[in-house]
Amino acid sequence: MGVLHRIATPPLRRLTARVGAKLGGASTPVIFLLGFTFLAVLPAPTFAESVSRQATGAATWREEALALEHGEGIAKNPAKAAELYCKGAKAGDAEAHYSLAWMYMNGRGLPRNDAWAAYLFKQAAGQGHAPSQKMLAFVGEPSADPPECLRQPNDQRLPSNSEDWGFSDEKQRRLAALISRLAPEYGVSPQFAYAVARTESNLNPKAVSPKNAQGLMQLIPDTSARFNVKKPFDPEQNIRGGLAYLRWLLAYFRGDVALVAAAYNAGEGAVNQYLGVPPYQETRQYVKRILAAFPQREHPFNPAITDPSPNMVRIAKRMGKATQ
Repeated sequence: MGVLHRIATPPLRRLTARVGAKLGGASTPVIFLLGFTFLAVLPAPTFAESVSRQATGAATWREEALALEHGEGIAKNPAKAAELYCKGAKAGDAEAHYSLAWMYMNGRGLPRNDAWAAYLFKQAAGQGHAPSQKMLAFVGEPSADPPECLRQPNDQRLPSNSEDWGFSDEKQRRLAALISRLAPEYGVSPQFAYAVARTESNLNPKAVSPKNAQGLMQLIPDTSARFNVKKPFDPEQNIRGGLAYLRWLLAYFRGDVALVAAAYNAGEGAVNQYLGVPPYQETRQYVKRILAAFPQREHPFNPAITDPSPNMVRIAKRMGKATQ
């Protein structure tokens, strides 16, 4: 590992140190060690680096968890680290899934559970996280259910302003639970997805707008075709289509929640045209409602999904934001 430390750039030195610490167990097979010696020289995922620089949202929880897990400048507290990694995983952060999987696989501060570790690696791998994709070759079958910390009673999965987002019946509650279950598969925060669904259709899987937007996530026929939704009035297909679109928009607009919400309502073309939230009253009110229900301006994203908008530099300049 000393050679890797000498040749690594500063970000990679930190990754190498983390891998070294996690490979320190005497029971680790040699082939496993060799696999991760190779991983240590890979670049860190671009989205993890960019969100970490902003030190917001899931990245902040992950950085704090990392310090608590390894005792970097503070006393070790694996239980608290796992709690924070879990919080980041709920927000769709692939790195948090990855780190929590390591803790379960090594029994570090948590009871060892290989099936849950495999579940978490699989979730991160589905977001394009390269180290997790490699880990799938070394772990067994994933659990059918997520770790306990990711399971929440339905009423705890709702936005905090429950007086504005209550359910009218048990059917809406079940649909919200379905959104909460599916959203992490697409790297989308369940609360963000719920806010979009609630704003779009009031959780009505049979809703049709004057513009022929259909179903719970209000997909127009072109969007349904784009994301392979064959039955737009089937709740699960419709939710999956909406989540796939949100995942794409998050990558296209580099995790900017306001731009993603505006594009979901008015189309990414309108956001590109106006270099930000379009001046349509409907769209501006829509964005306000989403941000009220999901008060985070940045969301983790997977840059492997698509290239950024060609206008991102101009949009960032107009909005007074630093480009990444």
